[in-house]
Amino acid sequence: MYRKFQRVGRFDRAVESAVGALPASRVDQGLLSLTTSANYSGLWLGIAALLATRKGQTRRAAMRGAVAVGGASLVVNAGMKTLIARRRPAAEVLPVYRRLVPAPVSSSFPSGHAACAAAFATAVALESPRTAAVVAPLAATVAYSRIHTGVHWSSDVFVGAAVGSVVALATQRWWPVRESDEALARPVREAPAMPKGKGLVVVVNPVSGDPNYDPTGDIATALPEAVLLRTRPDIDAADQLEQALAELGPAVEAVGVAGGDGTVAAVAAVALRHKLPLAVIPTGTLNHFARDLGVYDLIEVVDATGIGEAVAVDVASVELEDETGSSTRYLLNTASIGTYPDMVRMREKWQHRWGKWPAFAAALVVTLRRAESIQIQIDGRWQRVWFLFIGNGPYHPHGAVPAFRDRLDSGLLDVRWLRADVRWSRTRAFMALALSAIGHSTVYGERQLPELLVDLPSPEALATDGEVVGKASRLHFRVAGQIPVYRRDESNPLWVDRVRPHHRRAPWLRDWFQSLTDRWSSTSSRP
Repeated sequence: MYRKFQRVGRFDRAVESAVGALPASRVDQGLLSLTTSANYSGLWLGIAALLATRKGQTRRAAMRGAVAVGGASLVVNAGMKTLIARRRPAAEVLPVYRRLVPAPVSSSFPSGHAACAAAFATAVALESPRTAAVVAPLAATVAYSRIHTGVHWSSDVFVGAAVGSVVALATQRWWPVRESDEALARPVREAPAMPKGKGLVVVVNPVSGDPNYDPTGDIATALPEAVLLRTRPDIDAADQLEQALAELGPAVEAVGVAGGDGTVAAVAAVALRHKLPLAVIPTGTLNHFARDLGVYDLIEVVDATGIGEAVAVDVASVELEDETGSSTRYLLNTASIGTYPDMVRMREKWQHRWGKWPAFAAALVVTLRRAESIQIQIDGRWQRVWFLFIGNGPYHPHGAVPAFRDRLDSGLLDVRWLRADVRWSRTRAFMALALSAIGHSTVYGERQLPELLVDLPSPEALATDGEVVGKASRLHFRVAGQIPVYRRDESNPLWVDRVRPHHRRAPWLRDWFQSLTDRWSSTSSRP
């Protein structure tokens, strides 16, 4: 073992001598500036902020990259450096103009800069390989800059980079990588084509999503022959759409919606009742359904409705019963009983004063502290649980926190619960989540069923698609049916020729690619 360390030391000194013998150039000052910009991961967090401005793969890459950088920094700086003491290379080997001043004083092994650089590049590659093609060379340059400026041995950099990559790969245990930007679903060939939106009635909720953006104008420009209905506070969106369908009659070939998941679910229920296709324009805050569907912008809706491309999507329903009667609600994403509805109520109460995201964070903290278990009966067996989750379709990953769906037409409900009748259940659940082993814990349950009957000893609040819809003592969940939902078929040669698949999720990349194509065409046409 000692001889192996000797060989590593000889290799490090040989690399240091070779780097020290390099002639002076402008690269020296550039590497000094670059390595300084990566202090405290400032470079990577800045790039992450830039990537996060774009939806889809680049935003997910930014989020995973930031998490990986934080994890790598914690492992290296708070862990390995405190356990392994190693002196830094001697500054005298390098010329003065190349030295980093002031020099770091912490342990040389391993390199924190290399760890964070590799962590960020690897995390970005997991979500967006094409973005990583730009980030990876920069990360490698930052790692080399630690050797070039004389503050790390080469083995420090290699080990740091390996640790950072492992940390980034490990994030998949808690946060699975989505292999596709759209869930699978059966194509529907008979969906009507509606060029310019002719025959389409679109419900627009202007208060969904960004409060400073009203999508009505953009939708009217993109779909000039569509009928637009702006939601009003004095009437339910579904009732407003029903009135419009009664007035327009057979002229309506499909309905559309621009808003959050709650508005989308309400319009989907109308589409199911009238057996009409649905077009979804993502203008809400999170757009869970649109993201699972694989529709990220208005352009895709225009393309799909114009040519008549759609897929079959399940719509689930829940019948709420209490002593006063029953009612039915529809959902496209999820429903829940327990702590989550309490959190939703708090968020709605506080968001007008603090904003949606601060109110959500505050409500989450308060709810976890005040959480009380509820008693439910599933398939004739009573259990005490902290919450019950019902997904419209199987969510991925199994045996973990549900993140996304990989299929939209399975005809099944995804049922998950966290038991409260086990000693130290919350502590055990927290530890299982931290170790990514919740699927193997006795406090966790999961089943996939076509329908589910839930009895409660007293009325409990129910939330569907992020909104509290009422209380009930008996709930009957089932898959109510399927509707065609417009989605562009990327295998269609029309879209393959017009927009390459890897650009479809980021409009700025698509525009950039088109500008390069136009520039190349104009250049190649010159004599």
